[in-house]
Amino acid sequence: MIDALPVLLQGMWLTVLITVISLAIALVIGLVLGIFSITQNKILRGISTFYVDAIRGTPILVQILFIYFGLPAATDLSLNAFTAGIIAISINAGAYLVEIFRAGINSIDKGQMEAGRTLGFSYGETMRLIILPQAVKRMIPAIVNQFIVSIKDTSILSVIGIAELTMSGQSIYANNFRAFEILFMVGVLYFVIVYSLTLFARWLERRLDVA
Repeated sequence: MIDALPVLLQGMWLTVLITVISLAIALVIGLVLGIFSITQNKILRGISTFYVDAIRGTPILVQILFIYFGLPAATDLSLNAFTAGIIAISINAGAYLVEIFRAGINSIDKGQMEAGRTLGFSYGETMRLIILPQAVKRMIPAIVNQFIVSIKDTSILSVIGIAELTMSGQSIYANNFRAFEILFMVGVLYFVIVYSLTLFARWLERRLDVA
């Protein structure tokens, strides 16, 4: 188990790296399409709805395989496994974050928007300066939960050869046949990541409540 730790820690680092990059992209997708979903423009609402329904209605494994194998087969696009993995996790998490942002924004009283517009702020300024700061406080638990889900989803990336934490464990016990010990360590490392993130989220919520 001690000999396996360096390899597992390297896989753990790759898991965290993929998740952080993917969630940063997914937050942008979620914010933009979340705003699209509450606008009066039917085209923008339709784009948001189609995206959410299409991604949430298909398994993430299919999405990963489609991006890594399907797109290159149909186009001249060439993606390495790392890039394909980030795209897949980003697109999948983004669909769920769209709904989180939509619900968070809608939870703010509509009078806040009217007050901002009355003060002379544009729609974008009101959303950025008044609505979103309040909504984000309410969305933190849901965003953190999606972060945790995405961390676990990275284990599926082993199907396209990314040596994240799960695949690192598989490669080790395939050689030493100590599956119980290695998988136990993999589980512990996932727990460390998730529990650390949970503690950070609790701390952040307290700080925002004080602010």
